[in-house]
Amino acid sequence: MQVEEKQQSIILQSASRFPPPQGVRFSYGTAGFRSDASILSATVFRVGILAALRSLKTHSVIGLMITASHNQVSDNGIKIADPHGGMMTQDWEPFADAIVNTGNPEDLLQFAKKENISFGGAQPAEILLGRDTRPSGEALLEAAKQGINAVIGAVAIDMGILTTPQLHWMVRCRNKGLEALECDYFAQLSSSFGCLMDLVPRDIITDTVDEKLIVDGANGVGGEKLEELKKQLKGLVIQVRNSGKEGEGILNEGVGADYVQKEKVVPCGFGPNDVGIRCASLDGDADRLVYFRVLSTSSNSIDLVDGDKILSLFALFIKEQLSILNKNEKEEANNNNPVRLGIVQTAYANGASTDYLRQLGLEVVFTPTGVKYLHEKAAEYDVGIYFEANGHGTVLFSEQLLCWLEARKNELASASAGCECQKAALRLLAVSRLINQAVGDALSGLLLVEAILQHMGWSIEKWTELYKDLPSKQLKVKVMDRTAVITTNAETVVVEPSGLQEVINTETAKYPKGRCFIRPSGTEDVIRVYAEASTQEAADNLAQSVAGHLRKKKQMKQYQYQWTKKASNQAEQKHHSSTMIHYSSPHLHHHNLGGPETDDRCHRISVVHRWREQAP
Repeated sequence: MQVEEKQQSIILQSASRFPPPQGVRFSYGTAGFRSDASILSATVFRVGILAALRSLKTHSVIGLMITASHNQVSDNGIKIADPHGGMMTQDWEPFADAIVNTGNPEDLLQFAKKENISFGGAQPAEILLGRDTRPSGEALLEAAKQGINAVIGAVAIDMGILTTPQLHWMVRCRNKGLEALECDYFAQLSSSFGCLMDLVPRDIITDTVDEKLIVDGANGVGGEKLEELKKQLKGLVIQVRNSGKEGEGILNEGVGADYVQKEKVVPCGFGPNDVGIRCASLDGDADRLVYFRVLSTSSNSIDLVDGDKILSLFALFIKEQLSILNKNEKEEANNNNPVRLGIVQTAYANGASTDYLRQLGLEVVFTPTGVKYLHEKAAEYDVGIYFEANGHGTVLFSEQLLCWLEARKNELASASAGCECQKAALRLLAVSRLINQAVGDALSGLLLVEAILQHMGWSIEKWTELYKDLPSKQLKVKVMDRTAVITTNAETVVVEPSGLQEVINTETAKYPKGRCFIRPSGTEDVIRVYAEASTQEAADNLAQSVAGHLRKKKQMKQYQYQWTKKASNQAEQKHHSSTMIHYSSPHLHHHNLGGPETDDRCHRISVVHRWREQAP
């Protein structure tokens, strides 16, 4: 029997044990596939096969993580980590959707043939598996293993219970030929943190920096791992609450970074005794981080330090170190190639943070919403920093810059050991080892925040004073078809329906420091509205006024008619290069990103512009 025939037989036989659920449509997004765990087995099995094919295609180690991050405990999900440790390439997302939703295992073989993937070669496929602490994780992990084992020459390696960033870090390290066990991860974080702490200027007054830090672990895997990591840290006293131990609470229920950032209230397990103490919160799989301070004994309100302020702290510190190096280079008349430091945000970043960063003289650019866009743009710089307000982000260093820093460090060690320039190079190298360059990592991010606060001699109060956030308001407006709204310029300008952007501009101009944009949801038939202004009342009114225009049935029908008519005319042009026609079935539930399900109550034709799918 030929290898292809044998492979087909194995996949068909294995797939028969995992029939896909009826009436459910899954969509692969930034978070992979997510849904109620009870209907995920077939999806996870097929993604296991997909991960094996990806490994065969790239001749590299691939990662497969089972988690639903900040979703409720009854949910779960699965996503693939590519060889560089980042998310799976967007080119494979349409096939992931197709194979999971059609349920025809032969499509996998057709795809493998199209991608010139051969089975049974000399180099095996190697997939690292990880899962978080959800009760459903173990059974889903077994389904993933069966999918991987259904591919000839594929090997599944169970790395155990991990945070999502740990799994991504392991994949990146394995493909770079580095040690990639959990103990190596902890050792790298603790040693680089120690290096930064050793380099804290001796003249900095650190009395204002409380050595104690209280961390909300969201009753997830992050709290469990932080308990292990803190044993290896010096100069920092960490108390972990909501660590997931029995009796502490339920995963993501009234706890975690997502809850704290959205609700802006004290999480469970915190109270009056914590007033003024520096606190942090991780999300369910520890890829998001926010800080907060309990304000009073009589209320549950907090002073939130979100991803925008974390980004600002990182940018300020890194700019300072680069300035020291740059000054030294100028003195030596050797500054032909200045280091490019770039800050990457989305339109959801608070306008006050953007103003602050630009006042520092930094280059700030915007991308559409989504980590994949932020990460890709940040990678274009020598040092690229990106963060979303929700606390997900990281710092990327180019290989060229790291080589230059190593060279400068060595040169200065022999010529000017102990000088500020050498210390700056050492600090930046330590940051590059501490921060997770594969993906946003709450544990490594937390340690970098703590090291920088010590370096600055800042309390959390001082940190919050960097700038004052502009009041903002977010709303959702239900619509018949979200694809009728097309945006450009990093989702800040409406292109279609025609005339809608002018309406938004008119409303925005009524309010001091007003800013407003709308964008179609990626997961449900709603239009999201974001508004900022000088006061909370003004921000609320701006958001409501724009939402009101979207809700006007007569107006929206007119927009819908204009757009549908235009779409129909375009669809009749067989060779029109800018559109694709998608027919969506009625009563079809879509699952993606942990967002609410949508239920299309009527057949419709949706025209989707190719640039939206291929945007950088």
